[in-house]
Amino acid sequence: MKHLLLMLAGALIIFSTPAFSQEAPPDCNASENTMRTKPYTRDQGDICIKEWAQKVKELEEKLNGLQMSIQKLNADLQSENTALSNSESEIAALLEATKEQMDAFGQKIGVLEGKVRGLKSLGESALADRQDEVKGYEAELNAMRGNKISLYTPFFNRIVDIASEIRSLYRETKAKEYIVGTWAENRDCLWNIASRADIYGDPFQWPKVWQGNTDQIRNPDIIIPGQRLKLPAAGPKTSDEVKAERSYWRKKRAAMVVRTSEVVPSATPSTPSKVNSIK
Repeated sequence: MKHLLLMLAGALIIFSTPAFSQEAPPDCNASENTMRTKPYTRDQGDICIKEWAQKVKELEEKLNGLQMSIQKLNADLQSENTALSNSESEIAALLEATKEQMDAFGQKIGVLEGKVRGLKSLGESALADRQDEVKGYEAELNAMRGNKISLYTPFFNRIVDIASEIRSLYRETKAKEYIVGTWAENRDCLWNIASRADIYGDPFQWPKVWQGNTDQIRNPDIIIPGQRLKLPAAGPKTSDEVKAERSYWRKKRAAMVVRTSEVVPSATPSTPSKVNSIK
């Protein structure tokens, strides 16, 4: 009887124990396809639901913490922006400028920076041909330096950087040359040389060629085949070139007056006078 009771008690314990207690714990991180392949029991599902609920709760707590941190950072940022704006206003007042003038000056620096970057992208030969632009940008920068706003530290540092970049753009300009041909074949004279498209493309620039070669050309009406003429850089005539041109035309007019005065007057109105041809 005692053995029978023990057997019944053992059987009761076996049948009252949950079935999943003999199974491995469920993998709650498994993929959906894995779960569909081998479905969990209801008890296993309950275990995973509790685990996921706990994770959701932890993530929500983290999210709330992050949102509070973001709010604090936004408040700090707003405070810093306000302080910065007040500082900029104070600096503008010290420099006797308005905020609009400060902004305009910053944009002007940006434009010059873009121009300088454009030149830096050129090859050596192209850069050597555009030295006038380099000088122009340096003059523009120097003019900006004369403005009190340039003392504002962010602007000052950018101006210093631009000045360094401009200095790096200077190249030794190689003077172009032209070898004089003959009149019969090339029709070479200073007027025609200056009018060539590969030189100045403007015949009225002939004084440049003359003044650039005064060591070879004394009379601009006379050039000799084989002469190697230096060609100054294109651009408006210099004051010396303008003076030389005016002097040339004054002498021309004076010579014409002298030649005209040498014309022999006719003896009588009916007798035509003999005039020397003007060369």
